[in-house]
Amino acid sequence: MDNLTPTDFIALVNQTLEYAYSSVVIVGEVSEFKVNQGKWVFFNIKDKETSVPCFMTLWQLSVPLEDGMKVAVRGMPKLTKWGKFSFTVTKVAPVGEGSLKKAFEMLKKKLADEGLFDLARKRALPEDLNKIGVISSTDAAGYKDFVKIINARWGGLKVLTAHTQVQGIDAPEQMIRALKYFNERTDVQAIVLIRGGGSKDDLSCFNDEALVRAVASSKIPVVCGIGHEIDESLCDLACDVRASTPSNAAELLTRDRKTEKLNEKMQLIRQRIDSAIRILESEIAQKKRMLDILNPEKVLKQGYAILGGELKVGNVVKITTFDKIVEAEVKKLMDKSLER
Repeated sequence: MDNLTPTDFIALVNQTLEYAYSSVVIVGEVSEFKVNQGKWVFFNIKDKETSVPCFMTLWQLSVPLEDGMKVAVRGMPKLTKWGKFSFTVTKVAPVGEGSLKKAFEMLKKKLADEGLFDLARKRALPEDLNKIGVISSTDAAGYKDFVKIINARWGGLKVLTAHTQVQGIDAPEQMIRALKYFNERTDVQAIVLIRGGGSKDDLSCFNDEALVRAVASSKIPVVCGIGHEIDESLCDLACDVRASTPSNAAELLTRDRKTEKLNEKMQLIRQRIDSAIRILESEIAQKKRMLDILNPEKVLKQGYAILGGELKVGNVVKITTFDKIVEAEVKKLMDKSLER
């Protein structure tokens, strides 16, 4: 091999490293974490015997980091132009219950302070749903439960599915791409992000800052059904509608076939009752009109009078008009037929 300049040597080494180790995941403890100029992130990832210097840009950091946290980092080894070894990181994810909890609380506070979880930002689902986009692993039990309930309930809902990983360090990026894909469609009315139960490590990808922001900024309403009812992720807090499980998400999106049939029977009974009531109301109104016609008060108002008592010469009879009562003595009686 010809003599190499330092620049050529470093380029050759980096080319070799990129070919042999284009993507490596290292798990260890964070130490000496710092951010320079608001743009560059430096830290070491170590175990009991060894420490590896790491570098990444701040915009790539999707979870808060502190010294002492256990994390998994994905990246590629590289030799800097100063001849120093560094691990260029593209992705970081906390590992272990303690680190997961710390990262969750730190990011939750940050995003809550920005108003990302405010109720005022949340939108209701359209009432005339006919097409939805689902983001999940099609191999997962949670997805299969979702589809089973969708099919068992009222038909007519078209489901488009984007198959992604739903756990692991690469899952957030895949789900973000799926969100972007569905947001670029004009016919999808709701996006559903689902995953069945699992450990806190399994569900930690739903606390990725970039994914949470993508859920919150979606132009299309997002439903999240992640884990079990007791599980809480930051995606749950950022979405428009939170379901307790994937099955519950399916229930929220569709009508129950049995309930609909029962409602149809109740509706028919209601219509029959309403019809019977209208008939009775009509009959009552007719009788009221008849009573009104036969009302003595109404007859008296027209100038007629009511005569009470025995019609016999010399007797006193009572004559009732609309506004007076008259007592009169009978002076003379004549047969009406004789008058003719």
